[in-house]
Amino acid sequence: MAQITAARVRELRERTGIGMMDCKKALAETGGDMEKAVEHLRKQGMSAVEKRSGRDAKDGLINSYIHPGSRLGVLLEVNCETDFVARTDDFREFTRDVAMHIAAEQPLAVSREEIDQAVVDKEKEIYLEQARNEGKPEQIAERIVTGRLDKFFQDVCLLEQAFVKDPDKTIEDLVTEQTAKIGEKITIRRFACFRLGEE
Repeated sequence: MAQITAARVRELRERTGIGMMDCKKALAETGGDMEKAVEHLRKQGMSAVEKRSGRDAKDGLINSYIHPGSRLGVLLEVNCETDFVARTDDFREFTRDVAMHIAAEQPLAVSREEIDQAVVDKEKEIYLEQARNEGKPEQIAERIVTGRLDKFFQDVCLLEQAFVKDPDKTIEDLVTEQTAKIGEKITIRRFACFRLGEE
């Protein structure tokens, strides 16, 4: 059994991005075997994401993406729990990918809760009128409105959009994966898009 030193715990932390105490426990449970400890932490990854959902993510970074031609730019704030994670290449690459996605897909908000209620009400009104014009009974029209509203949210809410680099995943899936990978809660807090010449 390999000795579990602070240096080994730190090495495992650097390889996985998982917290020191979890790394120490993983090494203890795997007899100090580094590769088995990495595998052990990876297997535990998704359940660890759920445990982290109640934590505060108050660190992080602001990243920018300027589209080729310099006519479109994005500023993005992504939060995590520690500056240690904020400085990692994985975290920086994740924020770059999200900023690039925002430039490509132009979402209106991070989540559906942030969409102005007046905008939602207007969409509902349009969808209801469309359903009535199609001759749908009122009860069916309501269900159609709900379905079309969900589609609207998937189109305009960042977390619900399909990721441009991998359309099989949503941005929310990407956040969950990244949370499991680095071992800290991650929150996409806000973003702003700038187009040359626009107010």
